[in-house]
Formats: sequence, C-alpha cells, structure tokens
Amino acid sequence: MDKILVTGASGQIGSELIPLLREKYGSDNVIAGVHDSPLMDEVKLTGPSVNLDVTDQKQVQDIFASIKPDTVFHMASILSALAEEDRKLAYKVNFESLYTILETSVKYGVEKVIIPSSIGAFGLDTPAIAPNDTLQRPNTIYGISKVLGELLGNYYYSMTGLDVRGVRLPGVLSWKVEPTAGTTDYAVAIFYGALTTGKYVCYLRSDTKLPMMYMPDAVNSLILLAEADGSKLQHRADFNVAAISFTPAELASAITKRLPNFRIEYEIDPLRQTIADSWPDELIDDVAKQEWGWNYKYGLDEIVDDMISQLSIKLQDKII
Repeated sequence: MDKILVTGASGQIGSELIPLLREKYGSDNVIAGVHDSPLMDEVKLTGPSVNLDVTDQKQVQDIFASIKPDTVFHMASILSALAEEDRKLAYKVNFESLYTILETSVKYGVEKVIIPSSIGAFGLDTPAIAPNDTLQRPNTIYGISKVLGELLGNYYYSMTGLDVRGVRLPGVLSWKVEPTAGTTDYAVAIFYGALTTGKYVCYLRSDTKLPMMYMPDAVNSLILLAEADGSKLQHRADFNVAAISFTPAELASAITKRLPNFRIEYEIDPLRQTIADSWPDELIDDVAKQEWGWNYKYGLDEIVDDMISQLSIKLQDKII
C-alpha cells in the first residue's frame, strides 16, 4: 500500500484532508507532518504523525528517508494577510520549503506531489471572470508563492518526471477549524459571530465578490486530482476549481433567513480589502472538468445550513 505524507497537517485543509485519506487508504498509510500547532484529535488519534518543520531541509530529508512516501500532499503554507505582515516567514515556508519538498521528492523517489495553489495566484490584470489560462501577476507575497508553485510543479514534471499536480482553490469554508489570517476567512468568522453574539463586523466591503468553496468539496478536489489518470492531464499544477461566488452582503442575507436577529456591520481592513480587490470574482473551471471530471456539490444554501447546524453543536455553550 502506498505511503502518503501530508505536510501542514494541523492547518485548515490538512486537518480535514487527512481523515479522508486515512479512510480511503488506511490509517497507518497516511502520516501527518506537523510543526508547532497541535493536531486535531480526529488526526492525532487515528494514525501516525511526525514532527516536520518544512523549513528544516535536513529534517525533511531524514523523514523522507525514513518513511519513504510514495505521495506527498504539501499543504504547509503561510496565508495571505499573515504573509504580508511577515514576509521573511512567508518566504521560508512558502518558497524555500517548496523547493526543499520538490528536490527531496526527486532524491527519494516520490511518485507524486500535490501542491495546492489559490485564487491568490491571480492579480489586478486577471479578468474578473478568470479562465484557467490567463494573466496572473499577483501583487502579494502569498500570490507570488502560489504562481511559483505552479511553475515549479510544471517544471519538475517536465524536467525530472516528478508527477506534480495542483488546484487553484478559492476561499474555503469549514466549521471544524477556526478562522485564521486568510483574506476570505470572514466567510467562516461570520457564522461564529452570528451564533455567539448575533452580529459580525466584517473587514471587507459588502459588495466584495469572491469565489468560495465548502471544505468537503475542497478536499475532494485534491483527492480526485491525485487519483486522476495522468495520461489524460494536459495541465499539471494549475487547475482552476470552482464552486460558488458571493459577497459578504449575500452571505449575511442567507444567514439572516435562518437567524432573523443577525446583523452585520463593516469596518474595512485596508490590507485585506486590497488583497481581495486583486482577486477575480469567479473562476472558470472547464479545464478541470474536462481533464479529470471535477464538479462541486455544495451551493450557498447547503453551506449555510450545514455551517449553522454543525457550529450550533460545536458552540452549544456559547450560543446566545
């Protein structure tokens, strides 16, 4: 059975990707690579983990030599707003560790590396409705790192034969992991506010439209691409994957239909608003649909219903 290593195992996506991978491939075959942040119980108690600082080249090589992974999901990343505040850390994690993972994968015979990209890989020159192949030119350190990941992924595939694949994820919503420093994390934090205080102060303008996706669809896109027939792929590390797009006002309206007393206010964060304004409103994902059969399952109503239902249980002692 193949061995799978997941870096960034305590992150928003890694922590929900690992349980699904273990369900499909066996608990002992999926190793969680974690550094500093604690693992969720659903990850910690269901299979093996290793201390893995992706910025430590020697440690990465030692772990690859020890566990001999066949597939690596490289999920470790510093997100958009935090990356702007700490460029040095972002460079170490998002740039240097990417090179380390790819070089080490070649050295130790890894068959496949999955590297998530993002809507952050786009910029002001990108059309508001963004096709798969278009101008990118991001204006954030996070976005530049994602373009680098796409280009390096394609390079390593063509020059070394390492099977690198990646999807450009939109903003991702999840009830399991609390929101952090991502530009799109308002779409999660708003539910916490709605349930615990009855209001939320949003840091983006009410009309800021962005592509979004529910976590089950996001992790499914990564697994589907990893399992896809490589002979049918024309692209490698740069697939748009889309679900829905909405604004803070539209999300607030959907919540108010379920929680009539909810109110939203706006106090704009200039940094995150500038980042959001540089991203497209929608992604066109026809290439992913054609090459490996991608499609999403969760629309806005399904997302709002499930977020409220699950968080009502999780936050039951804090609900107003």
